[in-house]
Amino acid sequence: MRFKPTARTSVFTESVIREMTRLAQVHGAINLAQGYPDFPAPDFVKQAAIDAISDDVNQYAITWGAFRLRKALAQKYEKNYGFELDPDTHLTVTCGATEAMMAVMLAFIEPGDEVVIFEPYYENYIPDAAMSGATVKFVTLNSPDFSFDPLELREAFSSKTKAIIVNTPNNPSGKVFTHEELKIIADLCLEYDCLAITDEIYEHIIFDSHEHVSLASLPGMFERTVIISGISKTFSVTGWRIGYVLAAQEISAAVRKVHDYLTVGAPAPLQEAAAFAIEQGESYYPSLIEMYQKKRDFLLSALREAGFECHTPEGAYYIMADFTAHNFQGTDIDFSHHLIRDCGIAPVPGSSFYSGNNGNHFIRFTFSKSDDTLAEAVKRLARL
Repeated sequence: MRFKPTARTSVFTESVIREMTRLAQVHGAINLAQGYPDFPAPDFVKQAAIDAISDDVNQYAITWGAFRLRKALAQKYEKNYGFELDPDTHLTVTCGATEAMMAVMLAFIEPGDEVVIFEPYYENYIPDAAMSGATVKFVTLNSPDFSFDPLELREAFSSKTKAIIVNTPNNPSGKVFTHEELKIIADLCLEYDCLAITDEIYEHIIFDSHEHVSLASLPGMFERTVIISGISKTFSVTGWRIGYVLAAQEISAAVRKVHDYLTVGAPAPLQEAAAFAIEQGESYYPSLIEMYQKKRDFLLSALREAGFECHTPEGAYYIMADFTAHNFQGTDIDFSHHLIRDCGIAPVPGSSFYSGNNGNHFIRFTFSKSDDTLAEAVKRLARL
């Protein structure tokens, strides 16, 4: 065939998460697969977007993002982590955290470079690695508590290691990396002179006594850490596609060059609304945590009563559920299809978050849904 797809596209499939969403629609199942809220975004955030559009903020913002948004982000990180930031050199606004990760990988990863990734991982990391030509070295987050073996992590590093991706709070496991764990990672980054790419999109969804620590805040790490985040999860606006990259000036400059030609810029009026949201954030975050902790506890209890073994998520809004006790004859994909078809609930097969067979006894549920949706999902669990 003349128009044969490139080899890089052969190492990944379409998104399993979005495939489960389509199957949920076909079978009328409740979508606990894809991590987006089915309840309204905060009124103050929506009104800020309406106001920006009405004020005719409808043309291109500067490529690396509206100044008001970059300033709001700089002030947030200065307050929370003590970073001394220049909005004009340290911050780049992107079309969601997804584009941010791709821009960073394309800016710094050469074909043959090695990238360390913890598994279970967010599914986008593997296509990002493939499209940038990286060789992935996997390190397992071991169930039930999703801790890692420091020796296994050390063995994943070599002279070819260019970067490590750290997602905390973690999707799909709900793990929050501790300061001690991050110190182990930081020491290896310094020893092997590699980049740390941190996906911190769930930083404000954190439970119980756990604390989000940014790897960039550890000694010697700001100059070699790229923070990726966005407003999608925090403010329940996953369709707005407002993300950002925070990094030292030299790193930011390279990311900006790639970003410029990937997307030119994120939606201008939504950047203004995002700035307003972040400016109001300190008064909003406690209610966000309280809401999601109640949802977590409700679904977690129901899943355990239904025979699933689940580690209590420390952050983010997902639960990894071990279905071994159900003695199901088939794969995690088969079990997911069974739940969609026969119970009316759509999860994500656990194997989609792993490189090997470690995840084939898991399925992932999201609790980023309204109380009514979760209550109906729990009723349907009784069909198991």
